[in-house]
Amino acid sequence: MTDNGLATNWLLLRGLSREVEHWGDFPAILQRNFPGASVHTLDLPGTGYLYQQESPNRIAGITDAVRLQALEQGLLQQPLTLLAYSLGGMVAWDWMQRYPGEINGGVLLNTSFANLNPFYQRLRWQSYRQFLGLFLQTNLHRRETALLKLVSNRKDVGGFIASEWTKIQQHRPVSIKNSLRQIMAAAAYRSGKQKPVQPVLLLSSQKDYLVSSACSVAIQKRWQLDLRVHPWAGHDLCLDQPLWVVDKIKRWAENITPSSNLHQAVTALS
Repeated sequence: MTDNGLATNWLLLRGLSREVEHWGDFPAILQRNFPGASVHTLDLPGTGYLYQQESPNRIAGITDAVRLQALEQGLLQQPLTLLAYSLGGMVAWDWMQRYPGEINGGVLLNTSFANLNPFYQRLRWQSYRQFLGLFLQTNLHRRETALLKLVSNRKDVGGFIASEWTKIQQHRPVSIKNSLRQIMAAAAYRSGKQKPVQPVLLLSSQKDYLVSSACSVAIQKRWQLDLRVHPWAGHDLCLDQPLWVVDKIKRWAENITPSSNLHQAVTALS
């Protein structure tokens, strides 16, 4: 834990068509490294235990749905620090901007914004064939195996992880309709002109074969945010290199000054 309010009340958000179980061991790893903190996970509508809900087709709608869950579960009794992947990173950015008093910081992994990068970087053109093939593959194990190869560069966990992901989809299947609605939301999302008032850490994978690392670089350059890039991990950074992720978060959180300036900024926005 830190003395600046960061990293004491975590909420983890996944990305496109993924759910809380796809975090695997990462929440426990984060908890061990921040032993006094609370670590929470929530599903986006249309995924996980909410797979029967219809996903909004705009990021703001997804944000509102996740925020309502957080309110109902009492997670906002103290400000949250968000850790969010890809589409989840867009939700985190939107939440920080629209409800600044509820969030004290964000760690965004391999995310992107429509106003900063072209579509062929936000979804790398080299992956189009594999990505579209996922929607045509009816065998769940083959689909999850193909997806794993697209998002992970590790070679030592493929069979086990693919089997676990297959079980998740068997129990809580994400519909093609909801996947497409999430894609629509992500494709249309624009960050706005101003950065959030809260501190933001960007984590990116140089060898991300789904989303170009140029997207994180563009965000960093636009607002001079902290950015750390892993040299070989894939899109799913917390699967490929969880200890690297936690190390970068700890270093970042320890170097953020106490939140008096954040409080003043939030008050000015209120």
